[in-house]
Amino acid sequence: MLQGKPIAFLVAPEGTEQVELTEPWKAVEQAGGTPRLISTEPGRIQAFNHLDKGDTFEVDATVDQVAVADFEGLVLPGGVANPDFLRTQEQAVRFVKDFFDAGKPVAVICHGPWTLIEADVVRGRTMTSWPSVATDLRNAGATWVDEEVRVCTGGPNTLVSSRKPDDLKAFCQAAVTAFGG
Repeated sequence: MLQGKPIAFLVAPEGTEQVELTEPWKAVEQAGGTPRLISTEPGRIQAFNHLDKGDTFEVDATVDQVAVADFEGLVLPGGVANPDFLRTQEQAVRFVKDFFDAGKPVAVICHGPWTLIEADVVRGRTMTSWPSVATDLRNAGATWVDEEVRVCTGGPNTLVSSRKPDDLKAFCQAAVTAFGG
């Protein structure tokens, strides 16, 4: 379905919820896509299983080495620390915003919308997230819904969002469909 299409996974050097990285990654690979791990620093990122350290993963490129034109879509995994760090990094926020400006699909889960809020791309969109991010999304102009997965096409791109790891099956299916165009 994705036939070699490169898909960016943007994460902070530390704090990504591991399963929210690995399950969508596997789904992209199984659909024939090429996932690439993008971060703000080279080397390895440290993933977490909630509050406990998980595995480390090799970074393919840093955000300053890539452009939206290099990818067909973007995945923003959650974890509390991951998007909280990314939203403070100007190049990461610009990279995210560029996907919306280019009309390319974005899939975001859990606390990941914090980076979207910083990029000012949720206004007028309908989406879901971890419940504690709901007020932040509403304040940024989004309509928040409590659903397993929400696919919003009411904007410049397709935006796929989910709440939590329990939603990963539906999230991965919707993201692969969005990336497949």
